[in-house]
Amino acid sequence: MRMLRRGLLAWVSRVAVLLVLLCCAVSVLYMLACTPRGDEEQLALPRANGPTGKEGYQAVLQEWEEQHRNYVSSLKRQIAQLKAELQERSEQLRNGQYQASDPAGLGLDRAPPEKTQADLLAFLHSQVDKAEVHTGVKLATEYAAVPFDSFTLQKVYQLETGLTRHPEEKPVRKDKRDELVEAIESALETLNSPAEGSPNQRPYTASDFIEGIYRTERDKGTLYELTFKGDHKHEFKRLVLFRPFGPIMKVKKEKLNMANTLINVIVPLAKRVDKFRQFMQNFREMCIQQDGRVHLTVVYFGKEEMNEVKGILENTSKAANFRNFTFIQLNGEFSRGKGLDVGARFWKGSNVLLFFCDVDIYFTSEFLNTCRLNTQPAGRSALVNILWRKCGGQGMDLEKLPGYKENRVAMGSQIFEVWMLVLLLDSILIQKLGELAGVLAGSRDIEPFSATETVYLVIKKETGFWRDFGFGMTCQYRSDFINIGGFDLDIKGWGGEDVHLYRKYLHSNLIVVRTPVRGLFHLWHEKRCVDELTPEQYKMCMQSKAMNEASHGQLGMLVFRHEIEAHLRKQKQKTSSKKT
Repeated sequence: MRMLRRGLLAWVSRVAVLLVLLCCAVSVLYMLACTPRGDEEQLALPRANGPTGKEGYQAVLQEWEEQHRNYVSSLKRQIAQLKAELQERSEQLRNGQYQASDPAGLGLDRAPPEKTQADLLAFLHSQVDKAEVHTGVKLATEYAAVPFDSFTLQKVYQLETGLTRHPEEKPVRKDKRDELVEAIESALETLNSPAEGSPNQRPYTASDFIEGIYRTERDKGTLYELTFKGDHKHEFKRLVLFRPFGPIMKVKKEKLNMANTLINVIVPLAKRVDKFRQFMQNFREMCIQQDGRVHLTVVYFGKEEMNEVKGILENTSKAANFRNFTFIQLNGEFSRGKGLDVGARFWKGSNVLLFFCDVDIYFTSEFLNTCRLNTQPAGRSALVNILWRKCGGQGMDLEKLPGYKENRVAMGSQIFEVWMLVLLLDSILIQKLGELAGVLAGSRDIEPFSATETVYLVIKKETGFWRDFGFGMTCQYRSDFINIGGFDLDIKGWGGEDVHLYRKYLHSNLIVVRTPVRGLFHLWHEKRCVDELTPEQYKMCMQSKAMNEASHGQLGMLVFRHEIEAHLRKQKQKTSSKKT
């Protein structure tokens, strides 16, 4: 029994020793297996033939540090890849949402939210490049041209009159008013910016603003050209701004010196001495006395009444000490296109600014600056003015005429208004109105209207209209006029030559500025359509005659004159019966 116990203890002791040894072996193997490895070999304690002591442990630590850096770099690469994949998945999800919100496939322009500011600016600049800002665009017909509207601080002169039918107005619509105010304020900020001017530059205010023109290309944006007073006489500042359906962008800033910019006014003429005398009165006041930078070229057809016309020129020259005029005599029948073409080519000086004019045109000195500011040489721009066409006998502010209020009181308000509307159909009868009113009132003491009184030209829907179907009053530099080929000299008589010239400008690369001009008036005169005209010219002449005779309201008063007079008589009888 005792022997059995000893054997069992010896066996247990061996087993225990074996288990201890086995655990030690497993521990050593585990430590060897868990030791990090380098790129080429396993890291371990310093080898027998390797460095020992402090140097060995420093080498091991450096290897561990390098491994850590490699591991961190690997993690960074993985994180970047994960971010890229996440962004791609997010973009796919957003695109799926856009497609779900537009199931009909209408192709609506939705800028992706991730579009950067740089991409947006590039898009806006591309809109400027597409628009007709820096250069003109060739157009197929005159119907494709987009006209400008013009404006000042107080008024807008517009072709699209809307419901008001006012050719000039203070902007009624708030969006238009705010739009133009923002454009002027943006221009003033640019002018007053320290980066744009010198340290001693004077501050610019809204009172320095002279005029502006603007037009909207519906698929690109709105172009603004704003003119301000300069620092010296005859100097101006012009800013070109563009709103590409977003914030206004400054396109360019120019300093314009018009002190030496001469305008050659060319007038073709045949007979019509009285009209030429009236024209020279306006020319003397506006061009000689006020502006002083104008040359006049008169191209006269035939010899009948030629001496009278030359006498008017010579008298004006002596009285005003004016020598800047040229008289050219041509034989043959009158042709407006030929006269203007000959007058333009006759000029032998440097490249000059040409204004093609007619003898029945009235213009102000402000218009001459408009002509200069909106016309640029070397194939850049030409101004095709939209002038104000007076209807028969209208175009004057009657309340400013002497005797108006007194005659109105003497005749009675209602009778006076009827007589005014009827008599204004013929401008010759205006001077008789005061005398007629005095007779009806039984008094000769009322001051009559005088034919020599100042005529106040105004722009109102009762007095005329913007003649947007006429293209004859143009401002262009001589070099550009020659380069496009000038007038079609085969056109004889009235009409057609201006349309052909306008189309040549549209077919070129010039920027054609087509805008209503507040200082340019076509005075009323009787229009005769002669039998020698071609059928197309005769039709155009009759259409123009129908438009020019009177406004729609005036013609209506003439047609219904008898009904109106009968109504007034009945009203007068009722008033008299009530008094009795």
